[in-house]
Amino acid sequence: MLIQLKRVSLVVAAAAIVAGCQTTNPYTGEQEVNKTSTYGGIGALTGAVIGGLVDGGEGALKGAAIGGAAGAGYGYYTDQQEAALRQELQGTGVQLQREGDNLKLIMPSNITFDSNKSDIKSSFYPVLGSVAKVFKEYDKNLIEVVGYTDSTGGDKINLPLSEDRARSVASYLMNQGISGSRITSFGAGASNPIGDNKTKEGRAMNRRVEINLRPAPQK
Repeated sequence: MLIQLKRVSLVVAAAAIVAGCQTTNPYTGEQEVNKTSTYGGIGALTGAVIGGLVDGGEGALKGAAIGGAAGAGYGYYTDQQEAALRQELQGTGVQLQREGDNLKLIMPSNITFDSNKSDIKSSFYPVLGSVAKVFKEYDKNLIEVVGYTDSTGGDKINLPLSEDRARSVASYLMNQGISGSRITSFGAGASNPIGDNKTKEGRAMNRRVEINLRPAPQK
């Protein structure tokens, strides 16, 4: 019994160490937790606990191995997709953020649309085409396109404009071969500002289109 407890403790400790691994982001130079290691560590920990309850120490070791591989699966997938997007988006002005399993692309209006227009700038087509290429290669996401404006003009102007801009981006992605079943789009007007609408710089930040990538429901 004592030997089994020691083996379980070693597995749990190893999983915790793996989950805490950090790497340096090659694009920002910042230290960040490696997502694949985190998912794998959590999976290993869960597998160890379940396996240990079912089959003692041997079950814990087997459960850790199986759980770690399964847990790292989507995390590894998202790591690869994130890296591919960052490579395509370097120097374009498009921001990429990640929260857990979700990725967000923030596209400021100064590079995507002319003032008060919803037609995509011709100069932005290559960038959006590169994004579409990654979306086709990594097709396990749902794609949500959201248009935003600053607070000037009122909802009667802002909501239709934000909807039209989101629709333009969604239509372009579909024309590039992305399945329409993966894509939703809507306009949010001046809601969810990311800058101060009292300043010119803040209003420019708020005029944007965001693309949210979320895991597709498992069938």
